Amino acid sequence: MRFTTITAIAILSAGAALAQDDMTPSITASDQPLENGVVSADSITAEEKGWLVVHRTDSEMAPGPVVGHAPIRMGTTDDVAAILTEEVAPGDMLMLMVHSEAGGSETGIFEYTLGAEEDGPDRVDGELVTTVITAE
Repeated sequence: MRFTTITAIAILSAGAALAQDDMTPSITASDQPLENGVVSADSITAEEKGWLVVHRTDSEMAPGPVVGHAPIRMGTTDDVAAILTEEVAPGDMLMLMVHSEAGGSETGIFEYTLGAEEDGPDRVDGELVTTVITAE
């Protein structure tokens, strides 16, 4: 019994270590209705605590003004919802982006403004961690 328990603990610990190693920042979301004033990401993976930030965008795919944000945990979190701070019409495109908590002067306070260093966007191999959805 003792051997089995120790083996099970070792296997579980190895699995947890592998899961922690695969924390490449990512975000997934789908087109969705936004009449309730909330946009949701299906899943977010972050290397550290930070923010889901919702930017307006268009066919140029450049991040525009911030229209919502929500705190995120380190690791993978499912169903992350951000309250929108302004009206979004059906057909509008939104860029959901992973931002870091780094660089700000206050932990837990979203300090980013477009182009700022505080609570700025995460990057993987120089690329922003984003997905774009269309409001239905």
